[in-house]
Amino acid sequence: MVPLDITPKNIEGTRHKLKRLVGRGILAETEPGLFTQPRP
Repeated sequence: MVPLDITPKNIEGTRHKLKRLVGRGILAETEPGLFTQPRP
């Protein structure tokens, strides 16, 4: 895994990927910006 620099571009890209996983039901967003695995 390649470490990413903390820049707005990288943060927004990561946030977009996490939101996509929430939409697919793989993750849950319990609070704004806090992502976890959904409970069964």
